[in-house]
Amino acid sequence: MSDVINLRRERKRRKSVEDAKQADTNRRLFGRTKGEKMAEKLEKQRLEASLDGKKILSSEEDGS
Repeated sequence: MSDVINLRRERKRRKSVEDAKQADTNRRLFGRTKGEKMAEKLEKQRLEASLDGKKILSSEEDGS
């Protein structure tokens, strides 16, 4: 025969495991330092400015 388990305790254990997985996911997504966030923001702005400078304007957009 198998062991008798307490369903309430098992439910709490499973919830704890799920919460730990969610916490790990959140740490990976949102757990960056302020410096890392700032560096990423500056890099994104630099790339956008670089792309904007390389755009070719058509005659309709020039206003001529």
